[in-house]
This record gives sequence, structure tokens and C-alpha cells, in this order.
Amino acid sequence: MKKSIYKTVSFLFSVILLSACQSQDRAKKTISKQNKKVTHIYLIGDSTMADYTGDYDPGKDYMKVRYPIAGWGQVFQPFFAKDSIETLKPAINTDSVAVIDRAHGGRSTRTFFQEGRWRYVYEHLQPNDYVIMQFGHNDGSEKHPERYVNIQGYKEFLRLFVSQTKQKGGNPVIVTPVARNYPWKDGKLENVHGEYWQAPIDIAKEMNVPYIDLNKLSMEYFTKKGQDFTTSHYFMNLPENTYEAYPKGQKDNTHFQPEGAKIVASLVYQEFKNIIKTQKK
Repeated sequence: MKKSIYKTVSFLFSVILLSACQSQDRAKKTISKQNKKVTHIYLIGDSTMADYTGDYDPGKDYMKVRYPIAGWGQVFQPFFAKDSIETLKPAINTDSVAVIDRAHGGRSTRTFFQEGRWRYVYEHLQPNDYVIMQFGHNDGSEKHPERYVNIQGYKEFLRLFVSQTKQKGGNPVIVTPVARNYPWKDGKLENVHGEYWQAPIDIAKEMNVPYIDLNKLSMEYFTKKGQDFTTSHYFMNLPENTYEAYPKGQKDNTHFQPEGAKIVASLVYQEFKNIIKTQKK
């Protein structure tokens, strides 16, 4: 009888001990998860940078109402896989990187600020986070007075985004507007952005912050691929009866198909990688 009781007590003790160990392991894993640090990369800009999935169109199915349109920010997160983060040390010395794409179609620097979109980023920004800003497409659109910003205003809003990013201990990166698929001349894609190309570079130099000349990089890349290939593979020039969202087809030389978005994201990532690896920490 005593042996039986002893065996029962021993068994129960073992179960309790095992359960306690498992609970402790779970607790350690939970704490470990909570202690993991994340570097946030906020993207602010216009439609060429936007992420059209998720809640971009609340309550609507991206595949039905938008696909195949894609901003380059929509495909930026995969560049920060775990093995890639290792190559970014010591500039980025956290467990993971989260890309938070706040870009939205039709926004200039002014409307992005006025609508409170910048406020969201500013309030959530943590020390050592990054803010990558790419405007210009809508700032320079004089035929849309509701979004147009002259060069001086464009520069002032960029100064604001840069200074407030620094104020929160973040790292601003200015990006020139990505190329449109026109004008082409003698087989070469040329600049369509006028002074709105140079202005961000001027502010970056004035405020001593890094910049990515995406206009130049994308013009050069698209030129190498040629007008026909670029038009059909990278931009939203779509045949009829192919995509549910565009039954009549589409002719759009500003916005990207997924393949174009990935190319532009790759151009940005390579330059971003070069920038942060030369930053002093």
C-alpha cells in the first residue's frame, strides 16, 4: 500500500515538475519574443511607393479591384529577410526589420502633411528607425491645384520631414521621384520631373542627410531594358480581358506592375544598403 502511494506521489510530482518546466520554457520564449528589437523603416510618399494590399481600399479585395498595380514599397519587406539583416550590421543591429508603408496615391508633400499622414509616422517613430521619403510626382502637377506644391514649398516640407525625423532620433533618407515611362528620345528615357528632380538632392546636401537618386537610377535601368520591354513588363500597360480590375485594358506609364515594382525596390534597397553601411554608429 505504501509503495503504491509512493509511486502515485512520485508520478504526480514528476508531472508537476515537467509541467512547471514547460511553463517556464514557454515563459522564457514569451519574454524572449517580447525582448526582440525591431528596426522600423517608414515609407512616405505617393502612389509609386504605395502598398495597394491590406487596407489600402478598406473592405475591397486587392486582386479584384487593383491587381496588378504595385508600388515599390509593397515589395520592399522581402529584402529584409533574416540573412539579409546580418549583412546590414552594425548599422541595423536588431532582430528584425519591419517596413511600414504609409505612402498613398495622389499625395504631395503638402497633402501628406495636411491629412495627418505624417503625424502618424512622427508619433510612432523610435530612435534608430528610418524614414525613406519619395515625393515629387504630385508636387509638380500644376494641373492638379489640390495637390500642387511649388519648388520652394516642396523643399520646405522635405525640410520639415527631415528635421522632425532627426528630432525623434530617426534616420531620414531622401529619394528623388522615380522615373515615368516617358519621354523617350533616341532609345533613351529622359527626365520628366524638371526641377523636382534636383530639389530633393539640394535639401539632402543642405541638411547633410543621405539621398537616393532614384530618378537617375530608374532612367538608366529602363533605358538598358529598352522602351518596348519596359512598357509591357514594368508599367501598367495592360491588354484587354486579362485582369479582372481592368477588363478594357490599361495604358499607364506612371504606375508599376509587380515586375516593375520589384526592380525599383531592388534599386532602392541596394542604395539604402550602401548608405547605412557607411553610416557612423
